[in-house]
Amino acid sequence: MVDRPVHILFLTDNFPPEVNAPASRTFEHCREWVKAGLRVTVITCAPNFPSGRVYHGYRNKIWQSEMMDGVRVIRVWTYITANEGFLKRILDYQSFMVSATLASFFVRNVDVVIGTSPQFFTVCAAWMVSVLKRIPFVFELRDIWPESIKAVGAMQDSLAIRWLEKLELFLYRQAKLIVSVTHSFRDILARRGIEPKKIHVVTNGVDMLRFRPQPKDPELQQKLGLTGKFVAGYVGTHGMAHHLETILDAAEILQRQGRAHDIHFVMLGDGARKQALIKDAANRGLVNITFLDSVAKAEVARYWSILDVSIIHLKKTDLFSSVIPSKLFECIGMGLPVLHGVTGESAKIVRDEGVGIVFEPENAKDLVDQLLYLYGNRDICKSMKERCLAAVHKYDRSFLAAEMLRIITSATLPSFMSSGT
Repeated sequence: MVDRPVHILFLTDNFPPEVNAPASRTFEHCREWVKAGLRVTVITCAPNFPSGRVYHGYRNKIWQSEMMDGVRVIRVWTYITANEGFLKRILDYQSFMVSATLASFFVRNVDVVIGTSPQFFTVCAAWMVSVLKRIPFVFELRDIWPESIKAVGAMQDSLAIRWLEKLELFLYRQAKLIVSVTHSFRDILARRGIEPKKIHVVTNGVDMLRFRPQPKDPELQQKLGLTGKFVAGYVGTHGMAHHLETILDAAEILQRQGRAHDIHFVMLGDGARKQALIKDAANRGLVNITFLDSVAKAEVARYWSILDVSIIHLKKTDLFSSVIPSKLFECIGMGLPVLHGVTGESAKIVRDEGVGIVFEPENAKDLVDQLLYLYGNRDICKSMKERCLAAVHKYDRSFLAAEMLRIITSATLPSFMSSGT
């Protein structure tokens, strides 16, 4: 066995200060692995998601290096574009694949490489690194891609899609281990002929140090004109997959009913559909909805605190029944009741844990009915908050990070014992 700490190389095109689900999960897992005594290097790009603009303090350079809570972070050049247009996004993904592969040559003594989806050009890079360094390759499966491209209507079935699906299956087969974020994904892969024994599930979770119950922030309430109002909020990416027009439809129904001053909607985040949604709300003359730009991760909990209920929503399609939106776990951590417009595995969590109410995706009337129910039954909201706090420990990120590390170590230990890569 080599006389040094195990060294994990993690490839991801999303990482803090970005605040989306892949960035949070990767950082929080890597931070815990460092605490456990491992050496962790992350190769990523200049932070730019979802606006396609490089964050202040960073540049899109060939090589940048920094330390974040003991994790070595290497940022490489990529072709950066907003999340608009399939071909441009593919160029973005492919540029990271090439840059990350090249950068890996300068990271020494690596024992295992992990590549994370949703898009799998990052995972292609991880596979190439594994071949070049002769080390195990772990596929962290966050989305069934490219099927999700078709599900949101970004691209129809075509020769290109079928080629990507063949590449997808190749990567599943080449991986020493697949770590899926949902049980549904594992079942889908097994039905497609991937060996079930190498597929393990580590769900998303919540950083309990950051997301925990707190009183409503009075300063923020006053600033946004929300003092005394029942606030329903959506926090996250405003993309094609989320079909947030449903929330605008609900706001319009309530406004027509004369309930605009009773229930107010807050939509915090950015994404490809953000400006179109703002314009749509203005055209409808909606006075009961406020759009807010993305905030730093450290500030997100402050905004969660001013909500009475969180809305989680995805487009109505069979594929999304296999998805568990990561914001569900942050809501549980905050003790925040959920109105859940997603079917399948995540809806089962909401029902089983009693932390919210499931409504039909893209059904604005159903959303309005459930909002009015909670508005008129604050004791139900209180009960849901208590159930959140009873359930949250199952989804503690530090526990889940340790579980993922155990799985990776068990599957690749022979390589650790003999590798001097």
